[in-house]
Amino acid sequence: MESEPYDLITMGRLGVDLYPLQSGVGLDRVETFRRFLGGSPANVAVAAARLGRRTALVSRTGADAFGGYLRRELKEFGVDGRWVTEVPEHPTPVTFCALFPPDDFPLTFYRRPKAPDLEIHPHELDLDAIRAARVLWTTGTGLSEEPSRSATLAALRARSGRAPTVLDLDWRPAFWPDPATARPHYTEALRHATVAVGNAEECEVATGERDPEAAARALLRLLAPGRADGPAAVRLAVVKRGPGGVLALTADGRRAAVPPLPVEVVNGLGAGDAFGGALVDGLLAGLPLEETLRRAAAAGSVVAGRLGCAPAMPDATEIDRALAAGSGTLPPEGPHR
Repeated sequence: MESEPYDLITMGRLGVDLYPLQSGVGLDRVETFRRFLGGSPANVAVAAARLGRRTALVSRTGADAFGGYLRRELKEFGVDGRWVTEVPEHPTPVTFCALFPPDDFPLTFYRRPKAPDLEIHPHELDLDAIRAARVLWTTGTGLSEEPSRSATLAALRARSGRAPTVLDLDWRPAFWPDPATARPHYTEALRHATVAVGNAEECEVATGERDPEAAARALLRLLAPGRADGPAAVRLAVVKRGPGGVLALTADGRRAAVPPLPVEVVNGLGAGDAFGGALVDGLLAGLPLEETLRRAAAAGSVVAGRLGCAPAMPDATEIDRALAAGSGTLPPEGPHR
């Protein structure tokens, strides 16, 4: 392990996103697409790197041209891909999206017979680097199949409750038989996380509660292993409410709620990942909770006004511009990559 720890290590889904260059039509009518790096943990790593953080991704791709493309993109975005390895047996995943702004962006996943990013094995993890990282970011998708499930839990356990250790609930119905199957695995993972992040649907899968306040309180009630009488494992519960903004509760009784910035939506899919990267940045900077949420919400709004995810991630200056303007729709200032 290098002497300098990473600010952020993310772990999990990585693939190629193909977004249509026509909006308001189904995939059966789309004629042209644009290719982007995709996968929520990869995008969160890119978002944090755009904000100046030293980041790395733990994932896998196929031994194919798309895998090579993704590793090249990670490098160009400033994300260390040393732990992104090849799985010759499975192709790199591809995801198609249709665009129906402002709030309908159906996804079609091609992750069969199995996505390489679900072939992360516990014995392959650099647990020293994971322990040393200032933030670890894991996802619910990583819990959906073995060996990724065991690897995700091993990474969380290695942190021993060190904050911030994040579980992004990241519920994708296509990856699970049903919510009841997922909940025990979410519960186990949350017992080792200090930060939980999700929207109302994801919180309902994890806790049975859909109301944002009730869901946040339920997340904060989950106890760490061996702590029958407390304290709770999760110390910060963040519930994304879409047009309702974002709510956060902490184990020590703090509460913050901020509205979203208005934006002319182009593609809402990367907004949550931009939010995640800026959330990490705020936590590492020690910003007040409400300021952290405002900056994270602004980052999400900026990305919602752009087509891609990874290349759309804002830097700190763009977040400042959005907050000053009171809008996530920013006029272009030259090429953005």
